[in-house]
This record gives sequence, structure tokens and C-alpha cells, in this order.
Amino acid sequence: MNRQPVVAGQFYPASAPVLEREVRGYLAAAPEKRPERTILAMAPHAGYVYSGAVAGATLGMASLADTLVLLGPNHTGMGASLAVWDRGAWLTPLCAMPVDEPLADALTGADPRLASDTAAHIQEHSLEVMVPFLCAIKDSFTGVPVCVSEHRLSELAGVAKNMARVIKSWPKPVSLLVSSDMSHYVSHERAKEMDSLAVRAILGLDPVGLHSVVREMGISMCGVLPMTLGLMIALELGATKAELAAYATSGDVSGDYGRVVGYAGILVS
Repeated sequence: MNRQPVVAGQFYPASAPVLEREVRGYLAAAPEKRPERTILAMAPHAGYVYSGAVAGATLGMASLADTLVLLGPNHTGMGASLAVWDRGAWLTPLCAMPVDEPLADALTGADPRLASDTAAHIQEHSLEVMVPFLCAIKDSFTGVPVCVSEHRLSELAGVAKNMARVIKSWPKPVSLLVSSDMSHYVSHERAKEMDSLAVRAILGLDPVGLHSVVREMGISMCGVLPMTLGLMIALELGATKAELAAYATSGDVSGDYGRVVGYAGILVS
């Protein structure tokens, strides 16, 4: 089953030439690409006018494998708590991302908590907005989209071990791409303050600390669950360092600093 784009013309341009020009413009502003392979990249998923610069800087710096596991939050509340889209392709105006069906089957076969499920993805925008960037930076790539709403650390830790075991044994290199925005609808200064706490945990490669500080401090980071899972997998894969690639808020674009959304880009290697 192919997934049709649902936010083309809303979060990003529906015209392929306009979309390509916009995405390549964001990527062109990225600092130098990192030489080491990126185990995990985290990038934001708002409308490109707001978050495109941070996403472009992050993904332009990343050295992602051509096989990807994409982890995103569930904004709709639909579907399974660990939902894998395991067949077909994800379509965008710029290109289609073929689903890596053998890898998807290996992941769902390795842990019954990973469910073959399209309901969680049909109206969810967080991973869709990543795909045009991948279209622009890669000639050929495949992906396994996973929508994550499981909140129990013990469950995430168990799933992470099983996913990492599959990825380690996979015949091709695999990178993780996590989609997350940071604080929502607070002042610019408050967003920076709260987001720095979450970013500090991420840069410390501390998934439990990230999960805890977001919950305890009430940080409205929508992708905390996929990022917690992603960091757990990355550590199993041997990650040793993380860096902040970019940070901004919507106020930097709109000029309204009273009520913003925060965006952070992270690279883990």
C-alpha cells in the first residue's frame, strides 16, 4: 500500500519544482557535512517556513545511510503504539520513498510489540515532511517508518534492544531519523530555557534522563517518545557522541516571540 502525501500544499509546497528549490535552499545553508556516519539524526517537522532552516542545517550536515528507520510521534492518537508501515512506498511531490520491506519484516518479526499498522501513519505529518529532504540529499534510499506513542520506558528499552539487534546484523548500514519539535506555544525565552534541558539530556546520550526531564518539567516536546527509543537504539549500536546542529524557534521567522514552537537538530554518531 502506497501512502499518499497529506500535508503537501500545507506544510510544504505541492509543486515539485518549488519544493525542490525550497528544500535545496535550506540544505545549501548547512555547515560542512560530518565525515563520520550518522547513527541518528533528529530534525523538526513543522511547516518548512518555520522549521525548514533547522531541518536543512541538520540533514545537510548528516551522513545518513541509504537505509533508514524513521521514528516519529503520533499526533492523531490513531493506530498501534509502535506502528510500522511495512509495505509499498511513501509518495511526495519530489520523489517516492520505497519502504524497505525486508527490514520492516525483520523488525516486526523480532519484537511482537512492533505492529504492522497503517492507521497511525495515514494522517500523521511528522515523518512525511522528512521525506522531501531525503529526496534531495540521496539518489536512492529506502525507509521503514515507525510511529511511536508507547510511553513506558521498560517497553521502549526492550523494543530498542530487539531493533538494534536486527540493525546490527543487517547486511547494509542503517541510520535512524527521528522527527520531533520541541516546546510548543510558550515564550521564546521560556522555550529556549526548557528546550535546553531536553537537549542537554540528548547530548549526554541519556534517553532515560530525556524521558524524565520532559515529563517532570512539563516540556511539550512532541517527539520525546521516538527520540527516547532512538537514543536507546543508538546506544546499542555503539553511539559515543551527540552534537547540536541547529536550534531556533518560530519567533525567529514570524517575529512573534510571545508564543513560539522550538526546533532543534541533533546528530548522533
